Amino acid sequence: MAEGKGKTSKLVQLMNVLKKYNNHKPYNYTVPDLWNVWNYQGEEMIKTSSGELIVNPYNFYYEVIRSYILPQRDENIDYSKPLYHIIETNTRGGDWIQKSVVYSMMIRTSTAWDHDGNGTLDDINMYGLKDTGTFVKTLALLPLLKKMGVDVVYMLPISKYSLKDKKGELGSPYSVSNFYEIDPNLKDPITKDDLTVEDEFQAFVEACHILGMKVMIDIIPRTNAIENDLIIDHPDWFYWIKCDEFPNYYPPTVPSLGKLTPPNPEVLPEVYKSKSVWDHIRRFSYDPKTLDAKKYERLVLEYKQNPQGSFLDLIKKEYNIQIAPAFSDQINDPQPPWSDVTFFRMYLDHPVLTQQELKKYLKPGEDVPPYILFDTIKCNLYQGEKPNMELWNTLSDIIPYYQKSFGIDGARIDMGHALSSDLLDMIITKARQIDPNFCFIAEELSTINAEKAKKLVYNMIIGDGFWHEPRYKEHLYDFIYQIPKLPCPVFACGETHDTPRLAAREGKEVLAKMLTILNMFVPNGVPFINSGQEVYEPQPMNTGLDVSGNDLDMLDPDDPYYGKLALFDRYAFHYLHEKRWDIPDNLEKVASIRKEYLDTITNPHNFIPINVEPNKKDCISYALKGDNYYLLVLVNINPFEKKQKLALINEYIKEKLSLMYSSYDDIDGYQLNDNHNLIVDLQPGEVKIFKLY
Repeated sequence: MAEGKGKTSKLVQLMNVLKKYNNHKPYNYTVPDLWNVWNYQGEEMIKTSSGELIVNPYNFYYEVIRSYILPQRDENIDYSKPLYHIIETNTRGGDWIQKSVVYSMMIRTSTAWDHDGNGTLDDINMYGLKDTGTFVKTLALLPLLKKMGVDVVYMLPISKYSLKDKKGELGSPYSVSNFYEIDPNLKDPITKDDLTVEDEFQAFVEACHILGMKVMIDIIPRTNAIENDLIIDHPDWFYWIKCDEFPNYYPPTVPSLGKLTPPNPEVLPEVYKSKSVWDHIRRFSYDPKTLDAKKYERLVLEYKQNPQGSFLDLIKKEYNIQIAPAFSDQINDPQPPWSDVTFFRMYLDHPVLTQQELKKYLKPGEDVPPYILFDTIKCNLYQGEKPNMELWNTLSDIIPYYQKSFGIDGARIDMGHALSSDLLDMIITKARQIDPNFCFIAEELSTINAEKAKKLVYNMIIGDGFWHEPRYKEHLYDFIYQIPKLPCPVFACGETHDTPRLAAREGKEVLAKMLTILNMFVPNGVPFINSGQEVYEPQPMNTGLDVSGNDLDMLDPDDPYYGKLALFDRYAFHYLHEKRWDIPDNLEKVASIRKEYLDTITNPHNFIPINVEPNKKDCISYALKGDNYYLLVLVNINPFEKKQKLALINEYIKEKLSLMYSSYDDIDGYQLNDNHNLIVDLQPGEVKIFKLY
């Protein structure tokens, strides 16, 4: 079956492979009922009381393609191309994100499930299939995302990663060892050897595009795994320390600065006065090739002829040096080194400002090897005179590879704010030369830097909503009212893969539902749903931001995933939560309103604060101006107490007022008084949307 100018569709190939290997022997293979939004009707399917479905896996994944995804395609379109290559747009390149709803997923976890019920998430279960997530299994999740109004699938890193010094049971996907290979663990054995993991990813992208969803990936151009595929040919792209010094390797301190301090140029003299800093610097070594090129060539030749074991172990044995782990670029940060990743050496010389400090302490002609320090790794502030252009070209070619090979639509640049503007410009320019509508998200957590990100031609920033929104008593009100004023869009979100879960915060499920719904109506805010958020998942995926002392204790100690983190461990979300349909069903209602009034909702110029009485700061209240109508958003931000409010709307209402949505299905609970102002009852955490016209 052809698709788009005779090109064979990988999605169709996948469907045919599933059909080829399908057989009708009995299976006890289960999936959560949330994976069946598309209404699979296989004869063998059995619904269990727990909310699981027993299905034939081959037929189940075959049918989601055949009966749900493919009927929505246009056979004249090549869906392996970026979606906005197919659909005309008049926005500035990548600005389509302003009107999108983003779902963040980690493929390995988002469709992980104990399919054979043996109590563990197996790499190969009793049916010869995977319990951890794959691209093939994630196809069954797309109908759920479509139901919730999602039109952008943003994936945490999918590249091949290293298990050297890994964190947790499975290691971190951010410990990338090869940018140009997809994680082989995401290959689904259900396709045998007929398809590669690259084929399966291509099929996944095509499926997303058919359903009108863009695909974005995470790239990490600042760091690489401690053990990676670039070291053999480019040892000088990394930082090395003496093995004897490794037990003493830790981020140096600068006692004169005391507290946690950004590495701004004005503090550089204090940094280089520190004895701890100089002890740290002297632990470093030149790379093995620089130390002895002939020996290194021999070592590489021997390893390539017989690639057994670890190449880094050979270097340790021959040179007594090893790769230096990365650490935070913030001075006096108590975090230990990041054991699984290292920094790229972006310049072949020391930063210019650093050289000035080194001259104060080094004898004439004396030099020190390349070293990791707060300044040498903060390339947005400290640049050398000799850019490592071969490395820069390698890094700036990552996104074009995924564009040309798979048709992705956008990317988030991990720690992009710490790159030099020259390298960042290379990355963005190369991608936009291929696809002018390619979208870039800046990992900028401070809204103060929104204008800077816009000038660097990012389309939006992550922002700090994950910190403000859960603090509904102190910060939610001000944050929501500031978003429309920002110079570029920001994620409207209450959690990310790095933060505590909303369902584990004060207010728990009521707070989680309220913020998930409210974020769909914030102008200049891009709704962001973190995988698992829709089923009130309480356990964080990582403890990277806004952590507390008990983040790992959100599950019952008897839960098989107690104390585990999805970013590093075998983990499956709690898709059988008793309220698992609550947020998806509500988002389905909200998505239809958002779709009909999209331009009104997303335009920040339409935002009009509405006064309410009494005590306006325990209520979100604003109008969105449309053509001859207003949408009125009223939210009780208190998840515990019912509120009654008087909304002063008489200057906005013309003839009619109608309730479009309530998160409590509260069709009553409001009335207009004689002055045409609205008296409304709001249940704990309730969101009400009215239309005034």
